[in-house]
Amino acid sequence: MKILVTAKRVTDPDSKIQLKPDRSGINLDNVDFKMNPFCEIAVEEALRLIDAAGDGETIAVAVGDSDATKEIRTAMAMGCDRGILVEADETQLDSDAVARVLAAICAKEKPDLVLLGKQAIDGDSNQVGQLLAEYLGWPQATFAYKISLNGTSGATVQREVDGGVETVSLTFPAVITTDLRLNEPRYASLPGIMKAKKKPLEETTAADLGVDLALKVESVGFEPPPARQAGVKVKTVDELIEKLAGEAKVI
Repeated sequence: MKILVTAKRVTDPDSKIQLKPDRSGINLDNVDFKMNPFCEIAVEEALRLIDAAGDGETIAVAVGDSDATKEIRTAMAMGCDRGILVEADETQLDSDAVARVLAAICAKEKPDLVLLGKQAIDGDSNQVGQLLAEYLGWPQATFAYKISLNGTSGATVQREVDGGVETVSLTFPAVITTDLRLNEPRYASLPGIMKAKKKPLEETTAADLGVDLALKVESVGFEPPPARQAGVKVKTVDELIEKLAGEAKVI
């Protein structure tokens, strides 16, 4: 069994984000980076599925600049067998471009399963997995809460939906996106980190894969969220009702 899994590099959510003076993007100076948490869950699940299958290969993939090799090495330290970096300027990518790059890698690697985080915590688009499945013409299951293999031919996926859990079955090859409660990702051990340094990491480009990175979505500007207004203390219930009705207009 062969599983392709994403290891996207994102800004650390604990870092303080500031916009550039011209509002053209985020100022990345003094900002830490890490693997997208949902991708960490996807990596963990890929490793568990290979263990359940008894044999196979896991390939960690990232699309970004050379710094993204750190996230691929992290995935390999967790247990992935090898990595692929598609070098590109992340600021010049949209979800569709990433999906087309991954589709080209799938055409080359021919995996049985592609596992992705349901979304990246920087863009929060929640689009790549769905677009990838459409480009490949493969079945998909999004927001996976639990994955069980049906031999080597397919899987049963419990997926989180509004108000409950939906169970679907799909045949391989397929695309699955992982939700928050699917598993608890393991920490990379020191032996795993040492082994990751020796594991193969292929570097390629979108041009080498025959993919045109022309954008379908263009970001024209960024704005910080409006500052929260200070609260107001009221002395009576009548005053509260008056303010809710007259100023806030919520009743």
